[in-house]
Amino acid sequence: MKIYTRTGDDGTTGRYFGGRVAKDDPQIELNGTVDEAQAFLGWSRSLTDPASQVHQLIKDLQRDLWILMGEVATASAQRTKLTPGKDLVTAEMVSTLESVIDEWALVVGTITEFIVPGETTLAASLDISRTVVRRAERQSFGALVSESLVPVYLNRLSDLLWTLARAVEGKSHQSNTK
Repeated sequence: MKIYTRTGDDGTTGRYFGGRVAKDDPQIELNGTVDEAQAFLGWSRSLTDPASQVHQLIKDLQRDLWILMGEVATASAQRTKLTPGKDLVTAEMVSTLESVIDEWALVVGTITEFIVPGETTLAASLDISRTVVRRAERQSFGALVSESLVPVYLNRLSDLLWTLARAVEGKSHQSNTK
């Protein structure tokens, strides 16, 4: 099977559940940004021990982003075809992120000053992932129907990535504040 189809040469791309839309459509732009975040998360994961909790967490987040991208790639008229947790972001996915943030926040402790990113390579890669997720969150408000939980999920994901970056820095972030 060839990787290229030539169907996008006219400036359109296929949607989940059918139909085509311009490649610069806000939903397609959002999915491109989420894809970028997922790639940066892959880089972050590559910097971890495969047996570590952080490695598995990042892999789980990448899988969640597949679900999110399915929802984003769907025309609003086709949303009824989405399956919660398979290709539709759920409230449970958001609450799971909140629980994970709370767990890692205990590791980090209270931070009262601005953190200068880049204390370690892994933390820096997580911070890059976080900033891309924040961009996706901003894009999501103009790209999706109001009942979508995608913006909320992306907001919590960026909070988790910030917290995780501080956790993997360990106490070294304390010397890198302003």
